[in-house]
Amino acid sequence: MYRTHTCGELNKTHVGEEVTLSGWVHKRRDLGGLIFVDLRDRYGMTQIIFHPETVQNFALVEGLKYEYVIKVVGKVIERETSTVNPDLSTGMIEIEAKEVEILSLAKAMPFEIFETSKGEEDEELRLKYRFLELRRERLRDNILFRAKMIAHIRQYMEKKNFVDIATPLLTVSSPEGARDFLVPSRIHPGKFYALPQAPQQYKQLLMVAGFDRYYQIAPCMRDEDPRADRSPGEFYQLDCETSFLTKEEFFTLMEPLFWELTEEVAGKQVLQKPFPRIPYKECLEKYGVDRPDLRFGLEIQNISEWGQGTGFKVFDEAEFVRVLMVPGGAAFSRKEIEEEFEDLAKRAHAKGLAWMKYVGGKFEGSIAKFISEAKLDELKVLVQPEEGSILFFSADNWHVSCGALGAVRSLVGDKHNLKDPNIVAWAWVVDFPMYEWNDQENRVDFGHNPFSMPQGGLEALNSEDPLNILADQYDIIANGLELSSGAVRNKDPQVMYRAFELAGYSKEDVDKKFGHMIDAFEYGAPPHCGFAPGIDRLVMLLRGEPNIRAVVPFPKNQKAEEPMMGSPSFVDQKQLDELSIAVKKDK
Repeated sequence: MYRTHTCGELNKTHVGEEVTLSGWVHKRRDLGGLIFVDLRDRYGMTQIIFHPETVQNFALVEGLKYEYVIKVVGKVIERETSTVNPDLSTGMIEIEAKEVEILSLAKAMPFEIFETSKGEEDEELRLKYRFLELRRERLRDNILFRAKMIAHIRQYMEKKNFVDIATPLLTVSSPEGARDFLVPSRIHPGKFYALPQAPQQYKQLLMVAGFDRYYQIAPCMRDEDPRADRSPGEFYQLDCETSFLTKEEFFTLMEPLFWELTEEVAGKQVLQKPFPRIPYKECLEKYGVDRPDLRFGLEIQNISEWGQGTGFKVFDEAEFVRVLMVPGGAAFSRKEIEEEFEDLAKRAHAKGLAWMKYVGGKFEGSIAKFISEAKLDELKVLVQPEEGSILFFSADNWHVSCGALGAVRSLVGDKHNLKDPNIVAWAWVVDFPMYEWNDQENRVDFGHNPFSMPQGGLEALNSEDPLNILADQYDIIANGLELSSGAVRNKDPQVMYRAFELAGYSKEDVDKKFGHMIDAFEYGAPPHCGFAPGIDRLVMLLRGEPNIRAVVPFPKNQKAEEPMMGSPSFVDQKQLDELSIAVKKDK
């Protein structure tokens, strides 16, 4: 028997019992013959005392090293009051050892497993030895939280009569936004499967099949570049679809899941119930981004009419002029404004960032000297600046004027500590544009999911400018993260053909790519809607982690490589020949 108890469960009720523990040597202290070892497993830590006269094989104890795996048999005894450790769940007791057995030796570690004052090691090294880094408390707790969260999700979905159905991992290539990962077929030379970017089409077909509430914790594979909030290659989502529900009924059904995950699983506070519904356009104009952090206010104001009459050339010639008034912002130094705030605005495609401070009842700085006193008085009435505040201005087209101040707003939230880590501000963003302009290809393209229902249906598609058509699409967001996209689905073949036609796809294109969907919808398709919250981002959000790699057991690095396993890798020529594949050599 390797263990009768774990290293985190023993307490005063076990005093006097003989127990067997197994785990890793966390620390070893030799006090002149009397040796103490902190023994660790994933449940916690227990202190072991080794007396030379009571341990049968004491020589082994003298040779114990950091991260050796050992088995200990001994008696639970109560600690003296002066030696109680209140920071440990087992801090009231210790084990007086009788026997010890080394189960596994450990080489010198490539880095200190547990954080030291030296700071974190190089990420490539940590990812190469991820199995060691996962011993660290923070990462261990993230993975355990992830498992607990998924278990809660499953319980909720089953309780609400959802059916867990697995969909294929080998499917057909489809234009769904990102690049597909292709899998060559040995049996059908020259043909390829695609790994699913999402089970989107399958879950809609399940609605046609009559499974009115479907879900799965689905793996999704997309050939995308990595970001702090996006894993390259693969991620998991709560894939979910329902029949015979309106959008609002679906919101009402799913919101309590997020309340429970926030309050019961993560122990945090939901800012507002039910979640606010914010139209996409309003979201951009107020917060500068379609996934705003609503834990704090700081709304952007449109002052275009005022700005275009100032005589200040940058404002006069701009399509839109917007302002963000930041209370207490007068404390920002010029260096801080130029090197941090202005740089951030430029990365959001702004040409610059104008600003004025409001101190002693007057405007000063950056652009104040270019604007008349009368116009500055008008600005006071419009914006009502607080004493000691700063006004940041953006002047550009609609998107840039919003986005530049959105980036500035987020940085202000960080600098003024407005992002309470114990609060989660959920919201639904609704009324997304059905289409957007594709500058690279100079054409209209889908702005969101191509299977979404356009608001106004076929009539809107036939009579309105495509760029003015709204889709019955929605995102669920929280604390500056987009957790999921979703939509009321398009189930009408006529509407689908026309929707794709406006994006440049012929009827033949649609039949070739989605003929199975069209065919299915002609056999009685219920109205249906759903969404697919990202599991990795949910854990990021609820654990307060800034980087998605901290919540993925075996993540890829910023080059989309996995240093531990060595993927991606070259394969033998024999394997390529079997698949009828030739690799193009770089010149």
